[in-house]
Amino acid sequence: MAMLMQGVLDLIRRSLKRRQLDAILVTQPENRRYLSGYTARDHSINESAGVLLIPCEGEPYLLTDSRFHLQAEDEAAEFRVKLYPRGLFPLLRSLLRKRSIKRLAFESHYFLHSTSLTLGKLAASLKVELEPLTGFIEEFRLQKNNAELALIERAVLLNEEVFQEIYKALRPGQTEKEVAHALENAMRRKGAERPSFETIVAGGPNAALPHAVPSDRPLAAGETIVIDMGLVLDGYCSDMTRTVVLGTPDAKTIALFRLVRKAQLAGLNSLREGISGMAVDKIARNVIERAGLGERFGHGLGHGVGLNVHEGPSLNYRNRKPLAEGMVVTVEPGVYIPNWGGIRLENMAVVEKDGCRVLNKDTTFLDI
Repeated sequence: MAMLMQGVLDLIRRSLKRRQLDAILVTQPENRRYLSGYTARDHSINESAGVLLIPCEGEPYLLTDSRFHLQAEDEAAEFRVKLYPRGLFPLLRSLLRKRSIKRLAFESHYFLHSTSLTLGKLAASLKVELEPLTGFIEEFRLQKNNAELALIERAVLLNEEVFQEIYKALRPGQTEKEVAHALENAMRRKGAERPSFETIVAGGPNAALPHAVPSDRPLAAGETIVIDMGLVLDGYCSDMTRTVVLGTPDAKTIALFRLVRKAQLAGLNSLREGISGMAVDKIARNVIERAGLGERFGHGLGHGVGLNVHEGPSLNYRNRKPLAEGMVVTVEPGVYIPNWGGIRLENMAVVEKDGCRVLNKDTTFLDI
């Protein structure tokens, strides 16, 4: 991982200097991995596997405890590993003094309030000014380089391989939970680190819930079954949704499926460098609205995918920023009808100068 990010630390340092900051404390796990190559995972937000201290001048630090010492030394070759046997803050006090840091940035969106209060007391005792930043490192992560794109594409193709295996074995009577477990077991069996989110399998009326939780409800012939799944491979995520029917779909299902597919294609065909996320969302949404079903498509059209399964940029009404080459997004319109079911189709695509490149190869969803 560290080799993928040659030069990013220099860009971050220059950006900090422009803000007249002396260093940044990086606590968000994916940001930590992106910058250092260190892959240890936090157990929770209040049990960290380590933080990065990146001064504008001199070597950067990875601060962790003895549980992760060997892993940190092995993976974070560009960082000096320092252990904190008595907790982070005594070590941080020493380093802030040693490096004469007077203005310290921290990631306010990934910091417990109680931890920020402790940091505030430490800073006050050292006369260090704190600068809360939100989304600072994430801005550098928006555009993926070629090595990252290759990793994401591998994750997408493995996700499709898993889907194909389980889809071919789908039968009426299987429960949503059974299918979800089978998908996640196959992910790990085929080499994925883990699912990138909890797998969604929702049949019949449950498919009207965009974020349904798999239940003990048996799947039935003729109903729509929404399968939303993703996996992590070498740190990078995939995300895909397929809507399938066991048996022969009725005319209503076919019509709605074609409508959602038309909206997806409209979104994909509009993707290119320079267009805003809001505009892409609107182009796809207009297809569903013209059919009189706009109120049945309540969520945004898509989101970025990388080290996080949900990251920038967003394809929704709030994102007026232009998309840039190398951004990876989902395009996932849907129609959800209470007491009947739902249809969602999701592919991932890379934004390019004059269009986009769809990463998915699977066309099973076109069987309806």
